[in-house]
Amino acid sequence: MGVLLALFGCQSAPDRSTDDSIPHARELVDLRSRILTYTAGLEPGGAYAPPDDTQRERVAEGVGHLLDGDATKAERLLAPLGLKLTRLTDTESGRRYDEIAAARPGRTERWGRFYLTADADVRWNAQVPHPVSDRDTERLGVRLLENNPGGSLVLAGAHRQAGRGDAADVAHREDSVFHTIVVELQKRDVPGVQLHGFAKKSDHPYEAVLSTGAARSALTEAAALADGMQTEGLRVCRGWSARCPLEGTTNVQGRAAKRHHATFLHVELSPDARGDGPDADAAATALSGLVTTWNSAHR
Repeated sequence: MGVLLALFGCQSAPDRSTDDSIPHARELVDLRSRILTYTAGLEPGGAYAPPDDTQRERVAEGVGHLLDGDATKAERLLAPLGLKLTRLTDTESGRRYDEIAAARPGRTERWGRFYLTADADVRWNAQVPHPVSDRDTERLGVRLLENNPGGSLVLAGAHRQAGRGDAADVAHREDSVFHTIVVELQKRDVPGVQLHGFAKKSDHPYEAVLSTGAARSALTEAAALADGMQTEGLRVCRGWSARCPLEGTTNVQGRAAKRHHATFLHVELSPDARGDGPDADAAATALSGLVTTWNSAHR
């Protein structure tokens, strides 16, 4: 559920100094290891069943309370679903994050995770709908969360080919915890960037494909990200001004962003621009520039 990222626009910031704003469970962890150990267990053909309508409504309400600064109400709503809210302190950076994850192994474990900063207002989010399947997009999502303040990470909890049919393809399904959390962020005017990967092919002579999906409303941010990637030496296909594959026009989070007038960027990266690829640092640097802009614009 991944959990991951957000902005409150001109709304008043939640008060995170009260007892109600702090989850009861607290842990000292290596954040990167915690997340990547979780995603390492995702396999095609694994078990996955989406939550029902009532469960998704409860998740939405619980996440909403957490985003609004009331961890006590969030815990009360999430616990009966088998979900646990934990305040984490990263041993590497000392930064604090709130995590929504399954309380124990079972069905809810594959619903995903959600991580958000606990040290500042949440101003942006990164979305990883296909961890492991789109290799190393989960690593990039963690890297953005760790290296840039003000963020959150929404992480799918099952391989894209898990479950029956396309049940776990959360980028094209609205009946997921992943989609539920993204929509709650969008309702609060939180800008989001969704990370995907494509296989290198002769007809894809570039390292990145950028688009705004169905939203078509974030061209300024998209153009700035494309410029930043090109400055870093990456070849970019710009979906708003060229004919590009993989533009994400059927992506359901992009469609929801259009309905909620929220900022949404769809980013497809080649294998070289992910993980340990030769262009991975360049892609991460450009994306960090994007979320830094979002963070600065809404302080």
